[in-house]
Amino acid sequence: MIKFITGDDVLPVRNEVLREGRLTLDECRFPSDTQPGIFHLGYYVNDQLACIASFHPQSYGEFTGTGYQLRGMATVEEHRGKGLGNQLVNFAIVYLRGQKANYVWCNARKKAVPFYLNVGFEVVSTEFDVPGIGPHFVMYVKIQ
Repeated sequence: MIKFITGDDVLPVRNEVLREGRLTLDECRFPSDTQPGIFHLGYYVNDQLACIASFHPQSYGEFTGTGYQLRGMATVEEHRGKGLGNQLVNFAIVYLRGQKANYVWCNARKKAVPFYLNVGFEVVSTEFDVPGIGPHFVMYVKIQ
């Protein structure tokens, strides 16, 4: 089941999956977590939060219209490969279409590029490095 959740709800999964459990929960907060218009989604399997993503209003480059940046997408290991992330992103796209957003973009880890391609995103940058995390690409999907 997909639900709108709080910024605090996403922190344990962000730490476990994206930071390998190395940080405190407070260190897993993004500056955008308190930005007006942000929303967080969680996919629950039974009562366990299995997959998360955060979306905040943010334009990118020369793209026109209302853009949202997808950040902190993560699925706990035992639930990977089951399509939860795909369903979560598609839910967000449908919701954002209803909010009159024009596109979603993200800084995708190199190893996540195939996932985002499968959901309909395209690569719109050259590879770049995020210090301490590794190689990334900017990816984008037009939603209207």
